[in-house]
Amino acid sequence: MSSYTELVKKQRDFYLSGGTADLAGRKKRLEKFKTLLTTHKKELDDSIFADLHRSSFSDVDSTLQEVVGTLDNIDAWTAPKKVPVGGPQLSADTDSLYLVPEPLGVVLIISPWNFPLVTSASLAAALAAGNTVIVKPSELDPTFSAVFAKLVAKYFDEKEFAVVEGGIPETTELLKERFDHILYTGCPPVAKIIMAAAAKHLTPVTLELGGKNPVFVDESADLSLLAQGIVFAKLLNAGQICICADYILTTPSMKPKIIAALSSAFDALGDMSKVKENARIVNDRHFQRLMGLLQKTKGKVAYKAVGEISQADKFIPAHLIDVEAEDEFMKEEVR
Repeated sequence: MSSYTELVKKQRDFYLSGGTADLAGRKKRLEKFKTLLTTHKKELDDSIFADLHRSSFSDVDSTLQEVVGTLDNIDAWTAPKKVPVGGPQLSADTDSLYLVPEPLGVVLIISPWNFPLVTSASLAAALAAGNTVIVKPSELDPTFSAVFAKLVAKYFDEKEFAVVEGGIPETTELLKERFDHILYTGCPPVAKIIMAAAAKHLTPVTLELGGKNPVFVDESADLSLLAQGIVFAKLLNAGQICICADYILTTPSMKPKIIAALSSAFDALGDMSKVKENARIVNDRHFQRLMGLLQKTKGKVAYKAVGEISQADKFIPAHLIDVEAEDEFMKEEVR
């Protein structure tokens, strides 16, 4: 672990020198990142598979769409925009007002483990806006983190774009530095730490946080569509995604119908532990956390999908559990 003062200073000096201001230079950096993604797609996808055992969704494809969209729109986004003249001191005949987008400076992006590249894709917008960028991937994706850091160092000078690897100690040191904007995707407890560190420098933050994710179902619901959506999200990344349904609120008359629809949908898939391309729980700590909830719940198991719980494989089959509002499962995000 080391101080990151020199890295941040190098990026800030580059920004203050006007090195990021040129629109052509911004486009060049975006094209360079696009080349990195297209040239090393398999290596990046394989690294994510090594960490998450996920191959049904490509972070690279989604991030490429972000980069291409940014390149398509960068001219319009960065162009000055004329606004109406108003007020007693100004005249529409002699005065013109414009909103002119300006870079912020040095941007820090702290990404989570569940979609490590997609949740770092805001770097495309940050580069397009004329900022320098430091990305801190999650230490729970060690393979991806190492591959991404290696590739970024190969394609970019660290004064414009760098990756910092490591865990809590490294992130703590990084947050001691002054940034001009911090973006974080993850959980509220960590977000509080980031906000506290940012507040010391009056640094603005953008937070995309997880939490309980309910689905409300009434008598008008299309149960086939409901089951399709819930099962899709539960299978994508083993349910470790913010769009995954966390719990269902419904009426007494609808409850047995929902259980039947979801049971049928999961049964149709068979034993997902046999599907090697199906994602697994990210690590043993999260496996034990979820098993702890299963052991502590006072709810009744209404349905359990086929397949056996395996700590070695970090696999838990889908469960439908009828719980009360005070149950252990309702106290935290179930991912």
